Amino acid sequence: MNIEPVSLNERVQAIDLMRGFALFGILIINMLAFHSPLSYIDPYKWFDGKINEGIYLFIDVFIQASFYPLFAMLFGYGLGMQFLRAEAKNQPFMPLALKRLLVLLLFGIIHAFLIWYGDILITYAIMGFLLLGMIRLPSSWLMAFAGIIYAVPHLLLLGIMFIAAAADPNIYVGYMEIENSIQSYQSGSFAEIFSQRLTDWTYSNNLVNYIILIATILPFLMIGAAAAKWRLIEQTQEKRKLWLILAIVPLLIGLLLKSGPFLIDPNYAFVYLQDIFGGPLVAVGYAAIIALLAQKTSMQKLLSPIAKVGRMSLTTYITQSVLATLIFYSYGFGLYGQVDLLTGTLIAIGIFVIQLIFAELWFEKFSRGPLEIVWRKWTYGNKFEKTNNSKL
Repeated sequence: MNIEPVSLNERVQAIDLMRGFALFGILIINMLAFHSPLSYIDPYKWFDGKINEGIYLFIDVFIQASFYPLFAMLFGYGLGMQFLRAEAKNQPFMPLALKRLLVLLLFGIIHAFLIWYGDILITYAIMGFLLLGMIRLPSSWLMAFAGIIYAVPHLLLLGIMFIAAAADPNIYVGYMEIENSIQSYQSGSFAEIFSQRLTDWTYSNNLVNYIILIATILPFLMIGAAAAKWRLIEQTQEKRKLWLILAIVPLLIGLLLKSGPFLIDPNYAFVYLQDIFGGPLVAVGYAAIIALLAQKTSMQKLLSPIAKVGRMSLTTYITQSVLATLIFYSYGFGLYGQVDLLTGTLIAIGIFVIQLIFAELWFEKFSRGPLEIVWRKWTYGNKFEKTNNSKL
């Protein structure tokens, strides 16, 4: 295992910027689940009042389901970059990649069952294992298979949902689950919170949902890996016309699809169309805009704090959950179920500002984020513990 972490001068700032922006969007949308029983409510009716309704409209159209696809594609892009680097140096890739993903899986298990049920790291690790089996495929094949894996099951489900919505358009509301969540997270013991966390995780990660999750997340990783093999982000300037098209066309189509529940009907079929097809298109548009902005030196300097947050993305993601649960769960301030959407969003912005400041201060003395140091030490061993190399 001679593969080394990627050094600082090999980093691509556009990738760090995309990660930083993605983490901010993920925090905004996750905040709804941090302070409310989002899995069991109808959000179009739960957040009442003109201000909350306006904020939810903005979040639903511009943020919901548009940042986790971007983050997943970047995860696949990172795996693709590591594969190319190993191939160029004629070094073994698979053993070390498997070890990295196993360590990530461990982080995910700790995060999901001891901090917050909405963890995505477990899924990323599992999807990463699946991607490794396809990583040697040509980029065009990865893109084609990703499109098939994604489009076929989701189009079938969408058709079924439109038929079902014609008979009953109401979104499922779990009144007992809502009551149990509020009671456990707001005032329950740690054991009761753990039990509720396990229940909520199982609700979202049952067998049927996980099959759908595979058909959703894996294609994003495949697209990211294909883009890495084409070196699309590194060649933004050379492929400027392509990036300009990606910054306009997918974004406009995606925003139109994401507006469906507000322009037509907020039934679960239009919500599914919004999230599954609108969200990823908007994500591509956001990625293109960030890639183009990163070509300007002035914007690189201005957005440097966000890039630094993206540079320690594992630390950023997990500390968001730690801080939010301390605010809303009973072992902290116990504010679960007691804040409106405006307050929750302001708290999310406050947490991200703290993370921007922390990243600035941290990188004055260190070259990697705190959890990134642990991840690399467990992956590469002590050999690189004192080096200045870093890459997530």
